[in-house]
Amino acid sequence: MRGSVGAAALVVLALAVFGGALAPHDPSSTVAAPWLAPGGAHLLGTDAAGRDVWSRTLAGGRGIVAISVLAAVTAGAAGTLGGLVAGWYEGWPDRLLSGAADLLLGVPLLLIALVLAVVLPAPAAVVAGTVCGGAPLTLRVVRDAVRRARRTGYVEAALGRGERTPVLLLREVLPGLSGVVTADLGLRFVVALQLAAALGMLGLGAQPPAPDWGLMLRENLSGAALNPPALVAPATALTVTALVAAAVARGTAEHRVRLREPAS
Repeated sequence: MRGSVGAAALVVLALAVFGGALAPHDPSSTVAAPWLAPGGAHLLGTDAAGRDVWSRTLAGGRGIVAISVLAAVTAGAAGTLGGLVAGWYEGWPDRLLSGAADLLLGVPLLLIALVLAVVLPAPAAVVAGTVCGGAPLTLRVVRDAVRRARRTGYVEAALGRGERTPVLLLREVLPGLSGVVTADLGLRFVVALQLAAALGMLGLGAQPPAPDWGLMLRENLSGAALNPPALVAPATALTVTALVAAAVARGTAEHRVRLREPAS
């Protein structure tokens, strides 16, 4: 990733997490009449409860991004561990793990999340839903990569030296998969972000008056004709954050792959 693009991406992600500190108004308090048009002291107008839309947009990313990062890391770790085991050990471990992954992939992700949201708090439902829907994909990707890596010369040499399997997987195999794992982590983050936003829109996530991009979509849908920025702002914030996260993951993955390629 080029330096300027990477710096811009980091600024966007930093704003998503820490933007609340720049909010000109209390994002949870009524500061003017409902559905004011943009202008004056309110850059993006006000929402149904007379709260400043710009302030809520700045502050609405911290919770949803934080839980999405946690969900992505958890799903990535579970999928990577499962892929290492399934790819290295043939036989029943592979059949068991791959079968469980195929079973989970056959169930719609949103359906899993909705069921989990009934019995779990929304953040836990996002994490568990991302693990159930994302970890199987990671497992499949890592499993195939491990099988290819097992036939390479450096792994066979390590086996010849008698290295223990856990050490060999962590020291020889996993570093070679860093590009794949990093790119996959970005995809898991995007999925978790979409899931958290969907639960927020359905009223299963953050509750009023907390600022949250998903909740803002739900609250401002009825007033889209009165003050369109109240709906467009959180939707744009979600879209830009997802695109930037995917670009960062892709750029990081390509950089790691280049580092591991032998110099010509």
